[in-house]
Amino acid sequence: MNEMRRFETINDYNVFNNNETRHPLVSVVDLSKAAPRQGSRMYFGFYTIFLKDVKCGDLVYGRHTYDYQEGTLVFLAPGQVAGVNSNGETYQPKGYALVFHPDLIHGTSLGRHIQDYSFFGYQSNEALHLSERERKIILDCFSKIEHELEQSIDKHSKRLIVSNIELFLDYCLRFYDRQFITRDNPHKGILEKFENLVNEYFQSDKPQTIGLPSVAYCAGELNLSANYFGDLIKKETGKTAQEYIQSKMIDIAKEKIFDHSKSVSEIAYELGFKYPQHFTRLFKQRVGQSPNEYRNLN
Repeated sequence: MNEMRRFETINDYNVFNNNETRHPLVSVVDLSKAAPRQGSRMYFGFYTIFLKDVKCGDLVYGRHTYDYQEGTLVFLAPGQVAGVNSNGETYQPKGYALVFHPDLIHGTSLGRHIQDYSFFGYQSNEALHLSERERKIILDCFSKIEHELEQSIDKHSKRLIVSNIELFLDYCLRFYDRQFITRDNPHKGILEKFENLVNEYFQSDKPQTIGLPSVAYCAGELNLSANYFGDLIKKETGKTAQEYIQSKMIDIAKEKIFDHSKSVSEIAYELGFKYPQHFTRLFKQRVGQSPNEYRNLN
């Protein structure tokens, strides 16, 4: 696992897996064509989606390992590092990878909102687990992209290829919504844990020493990536994680405001605001009254 393989281009990855390069910026890679190999770490300079069809060791992603089972999709954004720990054993890869370079989607609808597919920022243990029916839909999307790659490149090629990639990613959004609802996993009850975390944070001296709790901080405390955590909270509450944190902070602020021995500035500092005017502005936005108005009217 100490070896690092770097794949800067689509052709680099095709060559590594004994696949033909039909287009310089996109490929559907049949991993079963690759020669048997041992696990290694890999750097990808392009978007990469793995569909795993066989167990062949643990996926290593960042500092985490993940039991990478059949029927799993893992998403990597350009610049990320992943690999397989085969424990020194040789294995035969099996499954597919959809790889596409950022240059392919520049100037397209997909290029303008690729950031909306937040699962490219998920950790490996937040992978998408497919039902058999969902897997068939994914393979059908791959087949359509591959069919287009087998044709001679013409003025329609880029639009059709990118449209099919976008369709595939939209299906993944739907499947993740299903997974958030139905999957029985360690994330069950995450909202309750999140609420307890925020309450304990404001009851400690952390607001004065660290500042307001960030989404990244809360996600880290709950062992989730910020993207996955944010999407999970949005699905559960209809609010972004940041809105939820602010809502809890406002509830606590309302209680503190009734303590007339403290000024609004002192309350703002206690809550983690560096500048009291920022607290006043946020409070008025959320409550419709300034802190002093709220104090005097209640």
